[in-house]
Amino acid sequence: MRLCLAFLIFIAVTPYCAAQTAPLFFNLDKTPELGKMADFKASALCNVAEQTKHYLTEFSADKFAVHTGKVFDDSVTLDRVAQTLAFICKTYREDVRAQRQSRLHDKTFLIKNFAFYRWTPDIATARKIAIKSTNARKTSMLNAIPNKQIFLTKYYTKLLTASDVKTSVYNQALYALPNDEVGLTLAQADKNTALTRHQYTRQEIIAGVLEEKKLAKALIWLTEEALHDVLLQGTGVVDVNGVRRYFNVHRNNGIAYDYAIGKREQARYWYFSEVPSIMGYGETLDSKIALTPQVSFAGNVAELGLGKLFMVSYEQADEQISRLGVLADQGGAFDENLFQLDLLVDSYYGWQDYHQANKNLPDYASAWLMLIK
Repeated sequence: MRLCLAFLIFIAVTPYCAAQTAPLFFNLDKTPELGKMADFKASALCNVAEQTKHYLTEFSADKFAVHTGKVFDDSVTLDRVAQTLAFICKTYREDVRAQRQSRLHDKTFLIKNFAFYRWTPDIATARKIAIKSTNARKTSMLNAIPNKQIFLTKYYTKLLTASDVKTSVYNQALYALPNDEVGLTLAQADKNTALTRHQYTRQEIIAGVLEEKKLAKALIWLTEEALHDVLLQGTGVVDVNGVRRYFNVHRNNGIAYDYAIGKREQARYWYFSEVPSIMGYGETLDSKIALTPQVSFAGNVAELGLGKLFMVSYEQADEQISRLGVLADQGGAFDENLFQLDLLVDSYYGWQDYHQANKNLPDYASAWLMLIK
């Protein structure tokens, strides 16, 4: 679960009714506007598609994520979603064996084999958020969402340096689950409000309460600025004494993300676990989906359902570009948000590296849900 994970993300506030929203937000489009299929690798798309299909199959009891979607008509089924993901990998592997260019980059092939549902963003909710936001930049960007394009944000995993011991520079811990929660399932732990995880805000933990009372194990030590970054983005790609290590959010203190305030003021706090790679959605740590940059989207899993294949299309350098990605991640900022997708772009040390690599990507894009015919 991402972690949240977005570079620019916002929480919506208006409840939805599936019967009302299906015809408003997603409609079958018989003449989709495909540009040059670029900026993604078929191999990477297959990797995420396969991982996500595995989750749909093996963790079907997770009703939060494994469902057809609450904002579509009856033509969208869970079986069709799974078939779509399987077809992605089938096509990729056939093309590799035939030693030909991927047909996933062939517009004619895509139009022949897929149905396209045009996404019209929930402008009304975006405007309500804009009114409440205290951040002028957020307000401006939300108000500027076009009527027929979604808000396409980008997120990246933070490249960090850290220490395995506390120092004067690296003086903030990235904590594992508190000691009194080790071995408990999420259901067991959520029921027990007396557990350490439910007791403290981010500010209290930064002030040292866990360290003073020896309530949790420090996985690594970061600067305070780096800690805020990794808490926001949900994944840390960390060099610790020259060794690359990965850390992913595990469970939080139950305090909601507040879109109206900055990262340092957020009371939400995440406890982490060390993982083998960048991870996305998963009800449990062991079930999380391994993500690949450039083909992984975070979004409103609760409303859209995990595993949806999306195409986004935008103008870049006077050329229309279209790309594919799978909804394999989510976060609190997407709760009841039907105007935004968040593209995982890569890992960077900071804003300057990120901006230099992604400055040509737009803030808004046309978007389609794609399903096998």
